[in-house]
Amino acid sequence: MAIDGPAGAGKSTVARMVARRLGYIYLDTGAMYRALAVTAMERGIPLDDGEALGEMARSVDVKVAEDEGLFRVFVDGKELTDKLRGPLADQAVKHLAMHRQVREVLVKMQQALASEGGVVMEGRDIGSVVIPDAEVKVFLTANVRERARRRWAELQAKGVDIAWQEVLEELKKRDEKDLERDFGKLVKTEDAVLLDTSGKTLDEACDIIVRLSEERLRCCTG
Repeated sequence: MAIDGPAGAGKSTVARMVARRLGYIYLDTGAMYRALAVTAMERGIPLDDGEALGEMARSVDVKVAEDEGLFRVFVDGKELTDKLRGPLADQAVKHLAMHRQVREVLVKMQQALASEGGVVMEGRDIGSVVIPDAEVKVFLTANVRERARRRWAELQAKGVDIAWQEVLEELKKRDEKDLERDFGKLVKTEDAVLLDTSGKTLDEACDIIVRLSEERLRCCTG
């Protein structure tokens, strides 16, 4: 299953819930990009140097594991999970993800993970680039103010002191970046189901996707 959508739409939470309900494996592709962004910063690699970032991506060993709904990421044996969801990683990943050299490396990793089947994979280009033949595709979105509210609440819960307006402006910039990429840009494919979660709880969104998946399964099995 492919779940795409803009930042703050609730993809990670909903994808985890759906995977748990269906007995699938949850794969957070955004966390993989964030792990490389954190690694680049730690190694002093400029985030505007696509060639150097691509070389780094090809040289490191990235491992992922799902641990009771928590998507854990390791780079060269070092776990980076706790470093992936702060403002610094937010800033860094939007630059790193623009580079085709990095995206091509991670897409191959993600396709290898998806090839085993029984996965719920979420990100920006899952249905269009990573697994275009996914049996179920969902484009999850919400209005930008709702997405900002969710992201702000998430950061507050983690003790990050940041103004809601600042989160809103960062999301608007991230949306622009996601649409500007020449490879793997954010796009709703024609065969994806649009699900706007504005005014819905994430539980309600999960219920809709699970029903959709069950309907598709019934159709496929006759």
